Amino acid sequence: MPLADSTDYSREFFENQVHASFVAREEMPWGKDVPELLFKHFVLPLRVNNENLDTSRVAFYRELKPRVEGLGMKEAILEVNHWCHEKVTYQPSDARTFSPLASVRTSLGRCGEESTFCVAALRSVGIPARQVYTPRWAHTDDNHAWVEAWADGQWWFLGACEPEPVLNLGWFNAPASRAMLMHTKVFGHYEGPEEVVLEGPNYTEVNLIDNYAPTAKVKIQVLDAQRNPLEGARVYFMIYNYAEFYPALSKYTDGKGETSLSAGLGDMLAWAVKDGAFGFKKISFGKDSEVQIIVGEDINLDLPLNIDIVPPGETANIPEVTAAQRAENDRRFAYEDSLRHAYMATFVQEGDELLVKSMGNHKVIEDFLAAHPDSRARELLQSLSTKDLRDVTPDILEDSYNAQESILCPRVENEFLTPYKGFFLSELSGDERAELSNPEALIKWVKENITVLDEPKAWKIPQSPISVFKYRRCYANSRDVFFVALARTLGIDARKDPVTGKIQYRKDQTWVDVNFDGAQTKTAPQGTLKLIYANDDGVDNPKYYSHFSISKIVDGKPQLLSFDEEEVDMGGGMDYQHAFKNGISLDEGLYILTSGNRLSNGSVPVTLQYFTIEDGKTTERPLIIRKSAFGVGVIGDFDSEAKFTSPEGESVSILSQTGRGFYAIGLLDIGKEPSNHALNDLSRARENLQKWGRPIILLCTSEAQYKKLLDEIKAGRYGTLPSNVIFGIDKDGSVRAQFERNYRSGSTRLPLFAVADTFNKVYFLSNGYTIGLGEQLVDVSRNL
Repeated sequence: MPLADSTDYSREFFENQVHASFVAREEMPWGKDVPELLFKHFVLPLRVNNENLDTSRVAFYRELKPRVEGLGMKEAILEVNHWCHEKVTYQPSDARTFSPLASVRTSLGRCGEESTFCVAALRSVGIPARQVYTPRWAHTDDNHAWVEAWADGQWWFLGACEPEPVLNLGWFNAPASRAMLMHTKVFGHYEGPEEVVLEGPNYTEVNLIDNYAPTAKVKIQVLDAQRNPLEGARVYFMIYNYAEFYPALSKYTDGKGETSLSAGLGDMLAWAVKDGAFGFKKISFGKDSEVQIIVGEDINLDLPLNIDIVPPGETANIPEVTAAQRAENDRRFAYEDSLRHAYMATFVQEGDELLVKSMGNHKVIEDFLAAHPDSRARELLQSLSTKDLRDVTPDILEDSYNAQESILCPRVENEFLTPYKGFFLSELSGDERAELSNPEALIKWVKENITVLDEPKAWKIPQSPISVFKYRRCYANSRDVFFVALARTLGIDARKDPVTGKIQYRKDQTWVDVNFDGAQTKTAPQGTLKLIYANDDGVDNPKYYSHFSISKIVDGKPQLLSFDEEEVDMGGGMDYQHAFKNGISLDEGLYILTSGNRLSNGSVPVTLQYFTIEDGKTTERPLIIRKSAFGVGVIGDFDSEAKFTSPEGESVSILSQTGRGFYAIGLLDIGKEPSNHALNDLSRARENLQKWGRPIILLCTSEAQYKKLLDEIKAGRYGTLPSNVIFGIDKDGSVRAQFERNYRSGSTRLPLFAVADTFNKVYFLSNGYTIGLGEQLVDVSRNL
């Protein structure tokens, strides 16, 4: 187990969950058929990812046992997923992962939470299951997580909380075939058939990409500046996503300076680091077989480096589903939606924003406000994230409320919240509290009393501040959270800087950096970065995460600066006009600026630039988004006389609703994650799409789907859509037929979007799961 599990939870807690696992193994008919290796690694472990652990195994078994009685393993997997869909549906949120029971209480979760919940449900009835994730897509921004379950001698995949009639089917079949990497973390030393990419002291990370896409293997050799092989160099394999090269996984070189990787047939960077020296090279899997990387060579601060990144092509394998199977699945899907909506209707729907946001946890928030009808209670709740409001417990709220001399907010990062303030105040004497209220004295105490473990390959779930204090042993990430939590308890305003990740305390309105390794803390020397953008490529105001990102080189590895402004799963953030045009303060050091704009086929012309920040000086760099980054041409045809049904029930043509000129049109599958993403993307791009001024036709496939769309809009699921949206229903499939004419080589997957004109020319097409759709539509509109 991760260290945090053995310190934050009692022995009795784990004994009860282990007992439940053996009960399921004994009582389920397939228990005897599950191999010991799979039982130990994919049934017995309670943890799935980085969620808070709970007693869901016992609770889920009670509900699921009668649901799966008499079924074979494959049918049981499908049935469990139908049960999961009754309980939880998709909604983006921040990166902290709900526990399975918290997901049920709120009925919402991002894909990482849905898959954690579904794996927990499958394991509760003795079915081996694991969370599979692509750390980043290669052809579009974002990532995704789903589930593999074992039955009848093999692994099958499914979309968590998105039941289909058969296994190995989900909306992500096609995107997965374009992925470069798929991973799962397996607790313990796992000796299975899959490719091991990293073996740590408490887990094994395996690569599952061969289950989903064609692959090739590349051997990498890392050399120093004198061309000698480097043993123990860490090689990060980086996928372009959200305008950065994201370190999807890492491996270490052997005595010959070599390592290797199998991946999908596309491009990524391999970034090698040893003792702070670094080097990188683009790898094209399927074209390159061996690549050498030199670390420690001088870098050029003046010359931009252009790299063209091409993702894998699509090779989806879609299993057959009969019309009868699809109809029955759709019937069940709608019924399950109604059950979940009936439960969610018991949430507070209007009035106090805190109660509305808290959803299934509204009783906890209600009772807390009733017990403390004052401004302090409300300020405490307002300091929490929306996700915190949905699973915070009474003891944590009372703990922060009653610690009158402490900084109010209990959250530091994405750790599990605990009632640590009362604990610290009871454990420390008055004299100790007075002494440690000096930040430098507290830093010294932490250095002397907390042993920081050094195991780079360990899985480091954050320990609670309480267990760090009790056991005095932890990893650096838990030490950092502990320091901020203890400092706040003692009345010191401290934080983990959301942009740089540095630990800081406030002194005279200035944030001072905490250095646990050095002799003295100080405010970091800073300079200014000013980006200069020529605006000659049609992108009006480049967005951080969409068009560019900045990383600081720390110990030889790029560390992304997280300029987040929104509480979303990923993405969101500042833009050129509001921050970087006039200059932004950064700590001194070496940085890398990554910029690009994804083409509709998924490829990206990328530009990399190094720059340095010096104390008190301004550094200027051009923000380069290569002009070819979005080439708009006629790519198909679309009959503007095609008919759809208006909300009033009339049959109308596209032309009659748009007038002559350009328009965008989309065909949606309401309630499915790809369409949810598309609608949220349109809301985020609302201002610019309204400036475009041309109609955006959004069509559902049936009246039931249209009613569901209206319900979801009323519930605020998609934010505020652009005012130039026109709704309708593609009852007879006439509009879908137009899309299919443009996808002659394969099937169409919802949502479908096009930008066309009433002279029947198509300039943009999007098929299936696409992140950043709103920005892509904006970019197309500006280039027409």
